[in-house]
Amino acid sequence: MKTQREKQVRRAQRTRIRLRKLANGRPRLSVFRSSKNISAQIIDDVAGKTIASASSMEEAAKAEHGKGWDVQAAAVVGKLIAERAVKEGVSEVIFDRGGYIYHGRVKALAEAAREGGLKF
Repeated sequence: MKTQREKQVRRAQRTRIRLRKLANGRPRLSVFRSSKNISAQIIDDVAGKTIASASSMEEAAKAEHGKGWDVQAAAVVGKLIAERAVKEGVSEVIFDRGGYIYHGRVKALAEAAREGGLKF
């Protein structure tokens, strides 16, 4: 019987395999969600580099919204990642929810990133 962590890694890998086929060279917006924080990275898989990142643990996110575990904090992180990506010249990405359900904090981050100028 698989542990909970092994199941989560398997779901994330299944999602990433599907995304690689659909990416067509676009960078990947990867989301990590823990019980207390949320973070996002824009990763160029071809070059193997992180283009931009944002987290609810950063001072910029804490200044705008104190808590890191609710939907508003996820929206702040989505806005930050979109600003940083546009600054780096990235406008189109593919969304990697990392095996998490597209609901709640993950959805709020995605919608805020779209409002910030990212297309996916």
